[in-house]
Amino acid sequence: MKTLTVKTSSREEFVDITDEVEKTVRDSGIKNGVCYLYVPHTTAGITINEGADPSVKKDIINALKKIAPYGAGYLHMEGNADSHIKTTIVGSSVTVFIEDGNLLLGQWQSIFFCEFDGPRTRKVYLKIIKEN
Repeated sequence: MKTLTVKTSSREEFVDITDEVEKTVRDSGIKNGVCYLYVPHTTAGITINEGADPSVKKDIINALKKIAPYGAGYLHMEGNADSHIKTTIVGSSVTVFIEDGNLLLGQWQSIFFCEFDGPRTRKVYLKIIKEN
């Protein structure tokens, strides 16, 4: 297992971690298998979506802000209930297949760490399992 460190610079942002994950897969030497990514935080998540057009991640963040707006009178005392809700919607893990030593992502897909309560320094756990 490897731990990736992600430093965010704003309260809500998507950080493209695809290159770092790809490097970790290459360095593992595993040609065929599965790459599991897990975020151990309750106010941050992970997703796979289009990475070619930066407006897509902005659109997703804006839609999540409409679904769970900041400061909307939530009961959670820390003031970040919207962040917990957004993380629940996005999710805390993704799985990507590995074929011939490469992540099996679609042409436009990237892996994004999703910050909803930053800026912070966060972790992503990455585990690669070799195909039998």
